Amino acid sequence: MATRRIQRTEESRRLLVTAATELFAEKGYRRTSFIDIAEKAGISRGSIPWHFGGKSGLLEAVLDEQMQALLTAFPAPVGEGHGDALEQVIGFIRLPATRLFITLLAEAVEVGSPIREHHARLHAALRREVQSRLPAWALPPGATPEAFTALLVGAVIGVHAQWRVAPEAVDLEAVQATIRALLPVEPGQA
Repeated sequence: MATRRIQRTEESRRLLVTAATELFAEKGYRRTSFIDIAEKAGISRGSIPWHFGGKSGLLEAVLDEQMQALLTAFPAPVGEGHGDALEQVIGFIRLPATRLFITLLAEAVEVGSPIREHHARLHAALRREVQSRLPAWALPPGATPEAFTALLVGAVIGVHAQWRVAPEAVDLEAVQATIRALLPVEPGQA
């Protein structure tokens, strides 16, 4: 009996996170209501505060799940070549989760935004993950790992935003080739 209840609880939680992820990406955080989420999930709106403490807790669960999905899609590189690491970072451009991050970013930059701190933690986690994937020798001369990582994450997010708005105007393959060309060659290949 207890096992069945645990399964129902986990399933309800999963349905709510999935519904909130889709709605936050589509409508934004503030324009998405408990009712919207509950209807999409097919679950009582009272389940949201019960599972997550409130909408902010649900947002945190959504961001945590999406970050885990990114890490699963792009595990840490095992080789020394910066090509693998770079391909992983560039691959973020095409992921649906990037749309969610951009939609939320529009709200996060507003003064007094209720999601600003959530988004700041998300960006810090993204920078840490990207930095962990790029070998130190892959940095352009004079670049610090922190500054280069911020630039690369910003480029990926910016390219994704442009691609979502006008996919016919953004050639992702050309952008990816340009990012590759901007990085120095591997040691011993100069």
